[in-house]
Amino acid sequence: MKKNLLFVIALLFSTGLMYAQADKVLGFWLTEEKGSQVKVFKATDGKIYGRVEWLDDDRERLDTNNPDANLSKQKVLGSLILKGFTYNESKKQWEGGTVYDPDNGKTYTAYMWFEEDLNQLHLKGYVMGMKFIGRQTLWIREKELRK
Repeated sequence: MKKNLLFVIALLFSTGLMYAQADKVLGFWLTEEKGSQVKVFKATDGKIYGRVEWLDDDRERLDTNNPDANLSKQKVLGSLILKGFTYNESKKQWEGGTVYDPDNGKTYTAYMWFEEDLNQLHLKGYVMGMKFIGRQTLWIREKELRK
């Protein structure tokens, strides 16, 4: 009985640590070009998403490169550009999601990870399952929403 209780306690503790690791990506991130800020959050489905919360130049900029004619009339500010990521504990990365690039209107399969610095988020998008061909970018953590 004591062994079972210890096992359950250990399992609950390790699950809590996994969720703590998975949530390290949450918050505000300045894109590599420093032209926008993305808020990364966990949705009610438990997956990770990211929304454009700040643009440095044109807050009224429309998503004109979007291949969906209805979406091309919407503002980039407020749009979801990260969708559906889950944390993979064994790989120490968020995967299974997509990243949308409003500059070219394309959506890529993507994954994200930290190296040693938790204030630098690596993001790599790729197509057709070929991770070695993709494009990588580095986002910098910010403490709060820019104004």
